[in-house]
Amino acid sequence: MRQLRPLLLALGLIAVSAAPARADLTVFAGATSEPSSRLATGVSLGSGFLVVGFEVEYSQTRAEDDCLSGTETCAPSLRTGTLNLLVQTPRGLVPRTQVYGIVGGGFFRERFEALDVQETGLATSFGAGVKISLVGPLRVRLDYRVFKLSGDAVHQTPQRVYVGANIGF
Repeated sequence: MRQLRPLLLALGLIAVSAAPARADLTVFAGATSEPSSRLATGVSLGSGFLVVGFEVEYSQTRAEDDCLSGTETCAPSLRTGTLNLLVQTPRGLVPRTQVYGIVGGGFFRERFEALDVQETGLATSFGAGVKISLVGPLRVRLDYRVFKLSGDAVHQTPQRVYVGANIGF
């Protein structure tokens, strides 16, 4: 019992001093490239501690409307769903700004609607971004990602840039 008391005291101090987890929701719009720039929209839900965070994200990119010449020159629709790990600066370190790096993995579906061709498989992604505080819990989020699509995806490394409305809770 005498040896257990310091351990219990240490665990109690850690539990009392631990910072609460923070969560945020982002709704975004931007552009996905390769082979051409197309509208990308999506949503993400994340939670984090001081410098490490996790995020679940879903994104959809529209296809080109005039896609009859073949998959090499045509821009498909692209859907991705990923689970991401963020490493970020602590809030307040840089006033009103939180910079992060991100890496993740999940699934994708590349679809050429006009040709009735699609590929589904695993995707990985990495990138970086910044969350800038506006007022209260409202922030603007700027993000850049590079995706690596597996299997027989025609366009294997699309890139995405977006601007999002982010709310912390």
